[in-house]
Amino acid sequence: MAQDPRIDTRRPLTLRDVSEASGVSEMTVSRVLRSRGDVSQATREKVLTAARNLGYVPNKIAGALASQRVNLVAVVIPSLSNMVYPEVMTGISQILEHTGLQPVVGVTHYLPEREESVLYEMLSWRPSGVILAGLEHTDAARAMLENAGIPIVEAMDVDGVAVDSAVGISHRRAGMKMAEAILAAGYTRIGFLGTMMPYDHRARKRLEGLEEGLAAAGITLADREFYSGGSALLKGREMTEAILARSPDLDFIYYSNDMIGAGGLLYCLEKGIDVPNSLGLAGFNGVELLQGLPRRLATMDACRLEIGRTSAQIIAGIHPNGLIGGERIELTPKLEMGDTIRR
Repeated sequence: MAQDPRIDTRRPLTLRDVSEASGVSEMTVSRVLRSRGDVSQATREKVLTAARNLGYVPNKIAGALASQRVNLVAVVIPSLSNMVYPEVMTGISQILEHTGLQPVVGVTHYLPEREESVLYEMLSWRPSGVILAGLEHTDAARAMLENAGIPIVEAMDVDGVAVDSAVGISHRRAGMKMAEAILAAGYTRIGFLGTMMPYDHRARKRLEGLEEGLAAAGITLADREFYSGGSALLKGREMTEAILARSPDLDFIYYSNDMIGAGGLLYCLEKGIDVPNSLGLAGFNGVELLQGLPRRLATMDACRLEIGRTSAQIIAGIHPNGLIGGERIELTPKLEMGDTIRR
């Protein structure tokens, strides 16, 4: 539809523009856009049609001045490229879709100072709640969260002290569970490969759990290879080649995530390494990528969708058990043995 010639497109649209386009008063336009019930259906349709044709978007900041809150939920995650977080975001979006709340995403790149900066900017908009990954923050970031006066959910991890609510899995227990599976299959020379170390606290906790589980059987980790950058198939191949060149007698490699684990599996298959008999492999997260590999990589589902959904339910105040804050909800990941651990 052609732009109304009376509208100056160089300035923001106002209620007056909608009023003139629809032929009703500004007060009536305001009532319609605030979903007040004291307006006839015919008038409501006239106003909504005019607003839609003009491209008018209500100023929610102005409308939120009285309550000091806007209908935004700040979601702070470490990465957009990591395949883990889109599924968490899907769970959050599924729940918030019909609540009037909208998620707004900030990315920290696993850097504590960056998280502090993102939180500062997001909290300045007075969101209705915050969902952020992890329990480790700078003192300044924790102080901002503690004094925000809104629901806070720290997602993905429950191994630590939460500001308000925590929803996730115990990564230490996940590491210990993997150690039990590795030992039960008869492997004894175990290596660990991790990316975003030491910034990825959840991977660090899985490593600690792995070492604790091995120590209970009198076994120490034989070798480890860390990389401070992100996850990629190529990096998994390179790290696997490096650790096997250094420690050719390894009979198992545990990867901090499925992406580098998939790269390691492809490298082993290319080199003719007998997986899982000579060398066992396992990753973490249970991403859909695994379904397209020549063999199913052993992994552990991190409950990402459920974490996102539960976090959003707490923020929106619609959790089926009535949970509204101060909760610690630990979910249980499922170990998927795949084809890369001896049976």
